[in-house]
Amino acid sequence: MRRVFAHEEFCMGCGLCEVYCTLWHSKSKELVKAFKREHPKPTSRITLVQEKPVSFAVQCRHCNDSSCVVACLSGAMHIDDETGLVMVCPFGAIKKDPNRQKVVAKCDLCQGLDVPACVANCPNEALTFEEG
Repeated sequence: MRRVFAHEEFCMGCGLCEVYCTLWHSKSKELVKAFKREHPKPTSRITLVQEKPVSFAVQCRHCNDSSCVVACLSGAMHIDDETGLVMVCPFGAIKKDPNRQKVVAKCDLCQGLDVPACVANCPNEALTFEEG
């Protein structure tokens, strides 16, 4: 299965990964409308961590042997049998969706795109989409 890999040595902390993730998950798919006019506001599934001099993007890695899935007592965390996607993640990659109660937002690899939006729009190729 292809996954997003973060290469912090190339990350310059520009935040475009968050912008384009938010844009892909918006209703309008238009930059200004998504950030200024949409209600509820779209939620990015990626978080840029900046601990100078290092910065890197954090999102679910869709691990093959996911400890989050094993540890989840309710069964809410699971691996989708068809796609192999992990449906939640314990490494700071899950965000509470501020628009919906009791719902989280996490990386879904931008289903419908050949390459996730964060990877396609990373100007320094700090994010790659490859087998892993």
